[in-house]
Amino acid sequence: MKHILLPTDFSENSWNAISYALHLFKEEACTFYILNTYTPVIYHVEYVMGYPAQFGLGDAIRNTSQKNLKELVDKISSEFGNNTKHKFETIARFDTLILGIKEVAIKYNIDLLVMGTKGATGAKEVLFGSNTVHVFKEIKCPILAIPSHFKYEAPHEILFPTDLEVHYKNAQLNILQEIVATNHSRINAMHISTGYDLTQRQKDNKSNLESIFEHTAFLFHDVRSMNITEAISEFQLKHKINLLAMINNKHSFYENLFFRNTVNQIGFHLNIPFLVLPVKI
Repeated sequence: MKHILLPTDFSENSWNAISYALHLFKEEACTFYILNTYTPVIYHVEYVMGYPAQFGLGDAIRNTSQKNLKELVDKISSEFGNNTKHKFETIARFDTLILGIKEVAIKYNIDLLVMGTKGATGAKEVLFGSNTVHVFKEIKCPILAIPSHFKYEAPHEILFPTDLEVHYKNAQLNILQEIVATNHSRINAMHISTGYDLTQRQKDNKSNLESIFEHTAFLFHDVRSMNITEAISEFQLKHKINLLAMINNKHSFYENLFFRNTVNQIGFHLNIPFLVLPVKI
């Protein structure tokens, strides 16, 4: 059974991400952990100086959070029916988003985190706006970020950019392999070349990647471009990509450069779901 974490700030955007997750895994046995974190404004200054659990306050806000979580589960039942393969657990935490996700991910052995890339307006925008980048960097489990207003469509065409400097392992790509198998997807591995031939190491890693996806539709594309995000955007439009997937690998110059310099742009402007896989599972 999969354990999937669904953070929510009760915005339409977070509901959109939850809906995507329920559609994506409708045929699989899953426990969904729906998490709402809150730090009451009156405690923000104190929170900076210490850990929120110290205070033991915020009962009224906790009660509101729990009430909203219950109503959210009722909404899921109303709109998606009674899927016997799905179980739901709700968690209200007096915490920041990052710390809350970290602890819940460890406690419940989370396989995948699904969240929106933008929140509502005002304070809620902070929750799923700029913090999206921090979630990518700080959370060491697979993360699927769903752009605002993206309506579910099966991920039949998946784009997987790589510099081929990393020797991938099955464990790293497990969730991607499962998505591919369930949806009969095609993997479009894309190497962005600046004019140099592949080294022997890159050729070996390419063969390894092909072997990992040998039982699925797999295409390799060598794209010549000097701009990573432009190459991804152009390929995405040309091939009608439904999902972008990448490994966040600090040992790869190309991928480290990508995540340091362009994840903010990807997180806020990409109009398809973005699956971020940690280097270590």
